[in-house]
Amino acid sequence: MSTRPGSRPNHRPTATRGLSAALAAALLLLLLVAPTADAADSPSACALRGTTGWTDEGHDTDYSVFRRPVGTVKVGMLFVDFPDAPATEAPSEDSAQITAGADWLWYASYGRTWLAIDQHQRWVRMPRASTDYGFARGLTHETHEAYVKDAVAAADPYVDFSGYDMVYVVPTRHAAAISFTPTYVYESGTAGVVADGRRVKWAVTFGQDMWHWGAKLVAHETAHTFGLPDLYAFATGNDAHRFVGGWDVMGLIGGRGPQFFAWHSWKLGWTGDGQVVCRATKGSDTVYLTAVEYGSGTKLAVIRTGPTTAYVVESRRGIQADAGSCSTGALVYRVDASVQTGQGPVRVMDAKPAAAPAGCCRPLDDALFWAGESFTDAAAGVRIDVLAADGYGETVRIAKS
Repeated sequence: MSTRPGSRPNHRPTATRGLSAALAAALLLLLLVAPTADAADSPSACALRGTTGWTDEGHDTDYSVFRRPVGTVKVGMLFVDFPDAPATEAPSEDSAQITAGADWLWYASYGRTWLAIDQHQRWVRMPRASTDYGFARGLTHETHEAYVKDAVAAADPYVDFSGYDMVYVVPTRHAAAISFTPTYVYESGTAGVVADGRRVKWAVTFGQDMWHWGAKLVAHETAHTFGLPDLYAFATGNDAHRFVGGWDVMGLIGGRGPQFFAWHSWKLGWTGDGQVVCRATKGSDTVYLTAVEYGSGTKLAVIRTGPTTAYVVESRRGIQADAGSCSTGALVYRVDASVQTGQGPVRVMDAKPAAAPAGCCRPLDDALFWAGESFTDAAAGVRIDVLAADGYGETVRIAKS
C-alpha cells in the first residue's frame, strides 16, 4: 500500500524440429493470427486515461510524481532500530528477507528494470520509540513522512543520499510496532525530506510483514512508486482478494500467479505497443498471445468499452514467477481507470465460478479460460473466444459489436 499525499530478461524457448514440421507450424500460425476483415485499431486507442489523480490503471502515468520504471533504479537501504527496540541481529539477517526482490522484479520486467540496492549495513538509532510512529493506528502521509525524515536524518552522517533515486528503510525485527510496509511518495509543493542536496521523492518503509511476504513485497511496494494501484480490496468484507485472486503481485503478494498483468507491463513500458492488439471499434481480430511469463510475442488483446474501461485477455503459463499457479490458459479481466486503488480497478472474470478451487488454491486462481471456452458481455458488445492453445500461449478471437 502507499500513503497518498494529502491524506535477466526472459526469452521464449525454441525447439529443434524438422524443416517440414517448422514450415507447417509457421503456415498454421499465419492462418491463426491472420486478421479478419476489420484491421485492428492502433494500440493508443485502447490506452485508457486515468482519472483518479493518484495510482490508477490509466496509461498516462504522471512521471513528475512517480518514478519511471525502466532502467536502473538506485536505492539506498537503511537499517533502523529504536530506543524501545534495540537491534540484536546483524542487518544482513533482515536484508536477506527482501533483497532477492531485485532479481524478482528484473525477471518480471523482462530485464527492463533493475533495482541497484546499496546496503548501508549498520544500525542507526531513531530518535523516538517505535510505538510513537503511528503504524498501529494506520498512517497518514504526514505521519509516514515524519518517519522517513527521522530515518534519513539518523543515517545522514554515514550515507550520501545525493546518488539515490529512492530509499528503503528496514527496521529491526524487534520493532513489532512497525508492523506493515507502506510506500512513501513525495507531495509536490511541500517541504518533504531533503538530504545531501537531494529530495527523497520515493521510499519504502518495511515492516514486520516482510518476514511473511519476503522478496515479492519489494516488487509490490516499489511498483507503487511506479504508479501502480493496489488490486486487493481495502474494504475487506469476506475476501480481500475477491477482485483478482492470486493473479498479479499488486493483489495478493503471496498469490499463486503473481506475474504482473500484461496490462501493467504495457503501462510500465515493459511491453511495447507492437505487442498489443487493440479493438476499439466494431469488428474482430484473431491473434496468438504468447504467455506473459515470456518476454517476446504479442502479450495482450484489448477491447475498449468506454472512456475509462476495457476488457483484456492474456495468456498465463505455470513458469517463472507463476511456477506455482493453479491453472493455465487465457486470463480475462476488466479494467476501469476511474476506479481508485483498493476498490477494484481490475476484476478478473471467472471461467468456472461454480468450481471449488483444488488444494491450496483460492477463488479465481482457477478462473482461466481454456480452448473451446468463451467469455461474453452482451451489454458491452464484447465476446472473447479461446480457439486453441499450446505450450506457449493461446489463439483467441476478440470481437466488439
